[in-house]
Amino acid sequence: MPVTTGFNHVATLTTDMDLTVGFYEQAFDAVVTYEVPRSENHPWMKVVDLGGGAALNVFEVPAEEIIGERRRQGGRGAIDHFALAVDSRATLEQVRERLIAAGAQEVGEIQRLGAEWSLFFRDPDGMELE
Repeated sequence: MPVTTGFNHVATLTTDMDLTVGFYEQAFDAVVTYEVPRSENHPWMKVVDLGGGAALNVFEVPAEEIIGERRRQGGRGAIDHFALAVDSRATLEQVRERLIAAGAQEVGEIQRLGAEWSLFFRDPDGMELE
């Protein structure tokens, strides 16, 4: 049996904290639960609760500090994308509409991937999510 109970958080980088956090608040009813102000040794960070015990740690950094190509698989680094879970296809359909309303980029169509329903999109920073 696995020792862990699942993912705790995913850390992501942005050049615009307000835009990125606002997107997740609007699209997923996410809530900021903690904030670390910018300091000499640490970028501005917000912990964004996505529900179900999962969170995003969003760091605001200058564009030149973000390495890679977010639009090309293999160019995004070792972690290509991450997926958020919902409880049903009906909820996924609602989330699709919320993503569009929140300004998500390239919102795809709901599709079947194995035993699960899937929907790919990009957040305001161009990060691919599912």
